[in-house]
Amino acid sequence: MKYSLLAASLSAALIGQAAAAAPAPVSPEEQEIEVITVKSQRGLISYVSASGAKSDTPIIETPLSVSVLTEERITDLGALTVQDALGYVAGLYNGPYGLDTRGDWAQIRGVSPVQYLDGLKSLFGFYNNVRIAPYALSQIEILKGPSSVLYGQGSIGGIVNLVSKKPEPVPSGQVWLQLGNYSRQQLAADWTGPLNSDAAVQGRLVALWRDSDTQTDFVPDNSKVLAPSVSWQLSDATKLTVLLNWQQNESGSSTQFFPHKGTILANEFGQIPSNRFVSEPGFDKYDTEQVALTTILEHDLSADWQLRFASRYSDSHADYRTMYGWPPVLQADNRSVNRVVYLSDATARALTSDLQLHGKLETGLIEHNLVVGFDYQNAYTDNDSYYAATGGLLDLYNPQYGLVANLPTTADLVDYPSSKTYQSGLYLQNNMKIAEKWLLSAALRRDKATTNPELTAAASQYATTGRLGLMYLFEQGISPYISYSESFEPLLGTDAFGKAFVPRTAEQIEAGIKYQPKGTEHLLTAAVFEITEQNRTTSLAAGQLNDPALINPNGQIQSGEATAKGVELEAQLAWRDLDIYASYAFIDAYVSRSNRIGEQGATLAAQPEQLASIWATWRPAALDGWQFGAGVRYVGETSDGTAFVQQNGVVLNQPLTTASYTLFDAMLGYDFGRYSVSLQAHNLTDKTVITSCLARGDCFYGQQRTLTANLRYNF
Repeated sequence: MKYSLLAASLSAALIGQAAAAAPAPVSPEEQEIEVITVKSQRGLISYVSASGAKSDTPIIETPLSVSVLTEERITDLGALTVQDALGYVAGLYNGPYGLDTRGDWAQIRGVSPVQYLDGLKSLFGFYNNVRIAPYALSQIEILKGPSSVLYGQGSIGGIVNLVSKKPEPVPSGQVWLQLGNYSRQQLAADWTGPLNSDAAVQGRLVALWRDSDTQTDFVPDNSKVLAPSVSWQLSDATKLTVLLNWQQNESGSSTQFFPHKGTILANEFGQIPSNRFVSEPGFDKYDTEQVALTTILEHDLSADWQLRFASRYSDSHADYRTMYGWPPVLQADNRSVNRVVYLSDATARALTSDLQLHGKLETGLIEHNLVVGFDYQNAYTDNDSYYAATGGLLDLYNPQYGLVANLPTTADLVDYPSSKTYQSGLYLQNNMKIAEKWLLSAALRRDKATTNPELTAAASQYATTGRLGLMYLFEQGISPYISYSESFEPLLGTDAFGKAFVPRTAEQIEAGIKYQPKGTEHLLTAAVFEITEQNRTTSLAAGQLNDPALINPNGQIQSGEATAKGVELEAQLAWRDLDIYASYAFIDAYVSRSNRIGEQGATLAAQPEQLASIWATWRPAALDGWQFGAGVRYVGETSDGTAFVQQNGVVLNQPLTTASYTLFDAMLGYDFGRYSVSLQAHNLTDKTVITSCLARGDCFYGQQRTLTANLRYNF
């Protein structure tokens, strides 16, 4: 009975269709196509998102929390990475593990989101994919909370969907030169326009080259990107878009896993410098390369029914060589760490596809917007690696490099078995607008996930997830809503009793209000939520150790639970001269049930309880061409992920917390003719911050002051 209401709502689209009256003739004036404005006048605010419903839907008609960063917003913020761009989004903590050249990390509502590209999952495995350049993106969409009903397996945090730049019919282009501290040099170009006389074929080319160092000594951040794309209007009803992306990054490991002592805790020798490099120059590297081919086919079956098929094949590889202190504790001299050596050659090949049928129909006073879809993932990952505690000691206050003899090479890699994962899902969504006032959104999905099917011990996991939302549309642009959504995440292996694990699941209740004031470009949203994640693994309870069915006393069982609840506020305001992007979030994310001592009641690691930010851009009419921007970001305390434990008056565990911090960003720009120049700064005051510390003993430094000078030529 759990999904009876969902199923009834979905099937309502088909009830009464045969008896519906034929539409009355309409005048030519009434046949005009409705044009939806998707961006504000300066392109900083998007009022439409495809992530919440897998079709372009107004945000104020989406009973979920959705944030969208447009290309113009990303440029305004001066984001050098996707992680940078996320810094002002409500409820999202970007960079919980500090500055990391290996990827873009974030936490939404307590946990890491799943990354998608053009609606298809883009990351499989770990440390085998390139870091996507934000210059190749037209916008970033953030869907918060459980979202498996449309996207399959995922975390309770939600998804970050990156949207690629695609060909446009109007010719335009840009050449961008950027210089910055840490010897940053970058040259990029973007051109789009028609490729034939009637613009039936359109093309686009995005290219980027970068040579740069980072705040971590001996760690580069070099990149090459080439992304051509073509759109072909095959007929009045059919359009084919093909996107090719080749990217090569040359970097290292900027994350150094510094110990508590010397970072968050005092040490007699002072603070460990944030630029300190723990690995070996000339040995350390994180070099990645990826080729991806995406095809999107759109076909209109009629005025109200469309087919959309998207598919991507990606092939990526990473050469990873590093050293780091492990365990992350200082030796008796309070200066040195013992280093381990890690090598990895990782490969990931994935085929992802999504077939969708979109339709519109009316039954009486109800207007139905339907999406029926089937998606498929076929991912191959292989990671041959080497690990040994042979890196020797390194003095973190006076490092001496080059003393390690016989560094391991590719020949030392251990050939571990590869992994194959298949997932398929069938989903159905019905967004029903009732009498132009009520909006009822219902969705249902069935998934199957299988790992290594060629093995006799392989097992498939199944999950059914749903979503239900109710919203009322006031004429003044106010839309209050309440919604329920679910997610699942496959979990491999068996528990302490030899039973196969079942997927981790989550449920969310969310209520909120969205407001787009009539006659303005403002967009304001507010949401309260509570998420419960079930089937988390935990150790055995004391009474279970004597169970005769027990196979592995050191094994785990799925009786753990986590809870996240809070409030998120976000405002995007636009006047003639001034734009403001502001957000605030209070998030209480904790382990609500566990058998592990020191875990139950613990705040989820690296999750601030409070986050607040505001960015303002002023383009004064009296100073034609000038623009001034400034931003403030506040991050509250984070915990190491353990709980306070006291027994018989003795403190067994005292959680370690990082201090809250506030950072300032700024921008100064001037446009003249086809040219624009700007100066941008992140962490303007060069404040050294610790973004989080973990119970295992390591801490992470945030981004130091980053300055860039930009020259753009637009044509």
